[in-house]
Amino acid sequence: MGSRLRFAFVIFFFAGTLILGVYLHGDEHRVFYQLRRYRIEQIRLQQELRQKQLRVEALTNPASVSERLGL
Repeated sequence: MGSRLRFAFVIFFFAGTLILGVYLHGDEHRVFYQLRRYRIEQIRLQQELRQKQLRVEALTNPASVSERLGL
């Protein structure tokens, strides 16, 4: 009776360990892709900011201002 109980415990333990491993593996992939998506969005926003900075610099450049004023 004791060995059957021990055997059942070992089987349940290994099954639980495998289920937990599969769950953590899937959760790891989800977190990885979420972080990757945030990084791509950050890069896109940085590029957009650089473009806007270049536009502002072009508008405030003294040569550009003189050209617009016709000087």
